[in-house]
Amino acid sequence: MLERFDVGPRMSEMTVHNKVAYLSGQIPEDTSQDITGQTRQVLAEIDKLLALVASDKQHILRAEVFLADINDFAGMNAAWDEWVVAGMTPARATVEAKLADPAWKVEIVITAALP
Repeated sequence: MLERFDVGPRMSEMTVHNKVAYLSGQIPEDTSQDITGQTRQVLAEIDKLLALVASDKQHILRAEVFLADINDFAGMNAAWDEWVVAGMTPARATVEAKLADPAWKVEIVITAALP
């Protein structure tokens, strides 16, 4: 069975198939914040989406982090490290990328298992 959440004209915020949740790229709402603040916002959105399917950050299989400026790596990691569960860190890649909105400093894509 395939489920879609927050379906829009171009994309869904999340799809679930075979007990795996695939989240679209999550971005910050308040772009006036620095990289750490924007990352915290994105991680909170990830928490909310995973809660919809009774999953959580401990079940994340893979994270893809896109930074508008790779020099923000340490600031992003500050928020990530306070959020991620020690000993349950997912596979992760972080790259610099030109994001769709120049005000976004970070976008994160998540794949997570459902318990």
